[in-house]
Amino acid sequence: MFGSITTAARSTLARRSALSAPLRSLTTTRMVANTTAAPSQEEQVTAGEQKIREILTAKFNPAVLKVQDVSGGCGSFYAIQLSSKEFKGMSTVKAHRLVNSELKDVIKDIHGLQLRTVAED
Repeated sequence: MFGSITTAARSTLARRSALSAPLRSLTTTRMVANTTAAPSQEEQVTAGEQKIREILTAKFNPAVLKVQDVSGGCGSFYAIQLSSKEFKGMSTVKAHRLVNSELKDVIKDIHGLQLRTVAED
């Protein structure tokens, strides 16, 4: 009896391992599949991704722009990587505020935004 796992502990452990395995593999798959700046022919650009691209391209003329709907296609969470000369000399907070102000009409309809800005030389 000593050293054995109780039934409650065993079921808790089973739930944790059942939940964590698919999440890890999904995250890894999404990260590997989206390492390029432009979407591949296999990936479809969502309307939300396209709208964000258009707004940011018009304002910042970026050298690098990656927009990805990381919510599984429902348009509630986006990851954006943006590199532009517009950010030169700005703090990260100021650059993010500038991007957020440009995307204010999009942001009001989404749940979350992951933003990475880089000043281009």
